[in-house]
Amino acid sequence: MADHRALISNPADLQPSTAWNETVWAYTSEEELVDHTTKARLCVATLLPFKDKKPDWDGFTKSVRWMQQCGEHYGVEMVFVLNADTGYIFDLSNDLYAEVLRRFRAEFPTQRFIAGVTARGAENDTAFKAERYWPLLDIAQEHDNCEMMIMTSKLLNTLENEPRRDAYFQIAEHLIRPGIAHALEPSFVPWATPFDPWLFHEIALHPAYVGGKVSTLDEPHFHYWATMCKGLNLPFSPHSGDDYGIATAIKLGLPLLIGAGVSACPLICAARDMWLLDSVADKKFKTGTGRFDTRVYKLFEAFQSFEDMVFRLDDRMSASPYKHSTAHVLHQLGLIDSPEAHPDCKDLRGADEAARMAEAMRRPKRVAQKLGIPYFGS
Repeated sequence: MADHRALISNPADLQPSTAWNETVWAYTSEEELVDHTTKARLCVATLLPFKDKKPDWDGFTKSVRWMQQCGEHYGVEMVFVLNADTGYIFDLSNDLYAEVLRRFRAEFPTQRFIAGVTARGAENDTAFKAERYWPLLDIAQEHDNCEMMIMTSKLLNTLENEPRRDAYFQIAEHLIRPGIAHALEPSFVPWATPFDPWLFHEIALHPAYVGGKVSTLDEPHFHYWATMCKGLNLPFSPHSGDDYGIATAIKLGLPLLIGAGVSACPLICAARDMWLLDSVADKKFKTGTGRFDTRVYKLFEAFQSFEDMVFRLDDRMSASPYKHSTAHVLHQLGLIDSPEAHPDCKDLRGADEAARMAEAMRRPKRVAQKLGIPYFGS
């Protein structure tokens, strides 16, 4: 007999223990959410490159300008995510963290950015302390035209849902810039867990949090977020952090906040534009038919096959070495001088990574050439 159990659709019925599969938001098809009219922003988790064990500031600036070019060419709003995992936040000293923001603002005075923020000095704590977030928040909030991405930390993530909600609200009291709540996926740290529906709904209603980022390997949490936000008209913008399923956010007209936004920047910007109907004023390259450019489906395949290699899991079932792969890609594109990682970073690829990335780029380069997509090599 078919299972016709009742599903929760009223947020008042949510409990801290409610699972997504008990709600209607886990059973809505992607087709019901498709949006061919919204060109949402691309938030690129910007790489901090290194050369001779020191930050390569020229390469940093050059790569940002390259991504700006990509966005301008296709009319995509670009926001740069600084000092997140792609920027080695877990290896940065507070001084270097501050220097990244100062140098970025000096070079790009009008460019919006999102600063990654996590706990500092909690290594020996036995209980969560919101004030561990203050040092990086205080540094980042000295700047304007920016948002704060509250990255999870182990003691925050291991809280039960109600105290975890309270912890996010405590952090929110210290925010003077818009907040982004970050649900880190287990492929980066094994203790990470996404938000359950009650916790997500509580955070989404808090005025300090204007949006959130989630990515997962095994369950489509971004899809759940998008469905709940649309269905309940929540004042909260879900950002896909799903480097393994980039096309979904484009199809749904929702923002991306991904490390893949660096290595595949021109491809993703092109896909944003191609997905739009000709009737959309923001569409830069129209088909002349009133429709969208269906060649985007092959572009989706091309950049996803590429990023699946950049973010491939290592023998620990971790995607964390993607940062090293990204450095190899930017090096091959001539944007940085060296494919080095942060000298303290342990998440490294093997000696053959240059060859592996060259191989991974063959198909997207071919598709880029076929579609006339610039800025992605010959």
